[in-house]
Amino acid sequence: MTFSSPTTATDPSPGSGNGGPDGPLLSVRDLMVSFPSEAGRVDAVRGVSFDLQAGQTLGIVGESGSGKSVTSLAIMGLLADTARTGGSVKLNGRELLTLNDRQLSRIRGKEMSMIFQDPLSSLTPVYSVGQQLVEAIAAHHQVSKKDAWDRAVDLLQLVGIPNPKARVRSFPHEFSGGMRQRVVIAIAMANDPNLIIADEPTTALDVTIQAQILDVLEVAQEETGAAVIMITHDLGVIAGNADDVIVMYAGKPVEQAPVNELFYETRMPYSIGLLAAIPRVDVAEKTPLVPVKGNPPLLINLPPGCPFAPRCPIAIDECRQAEPELGEVAPLGLVDPAAPISDWGRHRAACIRSGEIREGMIDGEPIYPVPELPESELTETPRAHRKPMLEVSNLTKTFPLLRGALLKRRIGSVYAVNGISFDIREGETMAIVGESGCGKTTTLLEIMNLSEQPEGDLRVGGTSVAGLSGAATRKLRRDLQIVFQDPMGALDPRFTVFDIIAEPMRALNYGKGEVNDRVAELMELVGLDPAHSDRFPAAFSGGQRQRIGIARALATNPKVIVLDEPVSALDVSIQAGVINLLDELKVKLGLSYLFVAHDLSVVRHIADRVAVMYLGRFVEYGEIDAVFDNPQHPYTQALLSAIPVPDPVKERTRERILLTGDLPSPIDDSPGCRFASRCQLRVTLPEEQQHRCFSQTPELTGVEGVHTNACHFR
Repeated sequence: MTFSSPTTATDPSPGSGNGGPDGPLLSVRDLMVSFPSEAGRVDAVRGVSFDLQAGQTLGIVGESGSGKSVTSLAIMGLLADTARTGGSVKLNGRELLTLNDRQLSRIRGKEMSMIFQDPLSSLTPVYSVGQQLVEAIAAHHQVSKKDAWDRAVDLLQLVGIPNPKARVRSFPHEFSGGMRQRVVIAIAMANDPNLIIADEPTTALDVTIQAQILDVLEVAQEETGAAVIMITHDLGVIAGNADDVIVMYAGKPVEQAPVNELFYETRMPYSIGLLAAIPRVDVAEKTPLVPVKGNPPLLINLPPGCPFAPRCPIAIDECRQAEPELGEVAPLGLVDPAAPISDWGRHRAACIRSGEIREGMIDGEPIYPVPELPESELTETPRAHRKPMLEVSNLTKTFPLLRGALLKRRIGSVYAVNGISFDIREGETMAIVGESGCGKTTTLLEIMNLSEQPEGDLRVGGTSVAGLSGAATRKLRRDLQIVFQDPMGALDPRFTVFDIIAEPMRALNYGKGEVNDRVAELMELVGLDPAHSDRFPAAFSGGQRQRIGIARALATNPKVIVLDEPVSALDVSIQAGVINLLDELKVKLGLSYLFVAHDLSVVRHIADRVAVMYLGRFVEYGEIDAVFDNPQHPYTQALLSAIPVPDPVKERTRERILLTGDLPSPIDDSPGCRFASRCQLRVTLPEEQQHRCFSQTPELTGVEGVHTNACHFR
């Protein structure tokens, strides 16, 4: 992707002369947005300024509640009627904040458009995607229905939807999540807008789908010549796609810079903390992450001083006296001024000590020292000498495929999990990764249900589930607990924290005194104040709620904890603290984890072993470094290439493998490699070898227990 030189996206001074012959496409000056609330006025955006040229991409990052999405909604004119705005937003020189909704409706969709986070809620379920595309076109152009329909087909083809002439008549529920997001992008580019705002466009998507969506967004930008505002929490996405970056905190930009300078010459402690908290797929060293401690402030009656001061490790008394302005910082000379993705200068930071910061350090000491994990003899014990805590042999799960309204008949089977085997040793983390629909969650549920396997076995702590009585099964459940993805959805809002943590112990008839002592002990263990045990979940932040879920899982002293996407719903700064906690508990208590996640960067950091799953089967399995440093199966190679790396040079120069097509049908269990229809290796093979891919099912081969893969030609 080629961008024009980012000359003004971070220069908020009016009349800077860097906007080209016709000035900037979008000019935002001192944007203010506030909302009324029972507690007082919420100042959600407190002064955002930037210029954006046509063809450029501006990335906006920050924690939840920093004002990113509110800024984009203010630009689009989509705020609630109760919102109060101030400042200026000009698109092609025309002021937008003074326009009424009718006037804005003539601009929205034509001159500027928006891609929302959830594609399903962005599309009307009762209209086909073609009708919704035609509606977007007809709203701004006098065209015949046939011409609009032809344009809709062309747009679907442009965003990579196969067989667009047929799929244009499909409804949103007939598309996968990634395909629905492609439709939303097609609607956004339907009228060749000048500005496209993408608000978390890849959140909750698989990494392979995310790579495709970013590629489609790049196509949309090239086709329309539009400027793009990319709002995301993923700094890897920013590193690979943005020209300039704004880091927001407490409703204001705290650092603005060209992308190279933001990543290599970071000058604001908050930005440094965000980068230090990110697990990286390209780093094998197992060191703890560096969380940004504390929580963002409530944007009601902010006290004087820097809003980040209570969380800042280098704050001084002067920081608490007045809020620092966003001021220019001198370049450190760490970025090559001739680099094609850097624009020298225009680097601003809202920190009175920014001039003292160099390479994440101040006075020669790191701003965020890397915490130390406690040592354990268990981590030094070879794997072969550790006891197996969970053993899975030939795990299989099928679901009947039924047809008929009244008299249902079975017409086939869905092979959700199709004969997988693995074991987890004491003090070990085993991760299962793969795209949505590959069988990860079904595997967890079968294990948590302690389901008997007709042609295999499931053993927890050496005890087989086969033929267990009800009482024995109940006893065995103490050794196997789970932490869910959504901490708020997993905690009963009517229970206090004490009752939530005590519930599993009460179910197993623990004594009252034992329960009281254990709850206090567990809250301290996970970093919560036992004095807050009488509070309800709503009083805690997302990271604290996940710690409550972990404390509940530890209540029965389990041997194995199943972790189902435990950090995917958390900000990166909070995520780092939870990951460190899991690492610390594993060492302290000798726990074993079965970890499922779609973020392979997190998996690289936390796991000892990894299994790559595709349509119910393992296609690659082994030690984490062996698999990540030398991926052998084409599917694993595609997964790893799709993970964004928070390094602009690495991210923009490495090879990316984009998978085409959707997953094959899970009801087909005929011989052959299930990945063959999407495989980038198969198309390079001679015809007779390709025939083998479709006719013979590959088995896991390689060094047993170290690194195996299921590919005929690897």
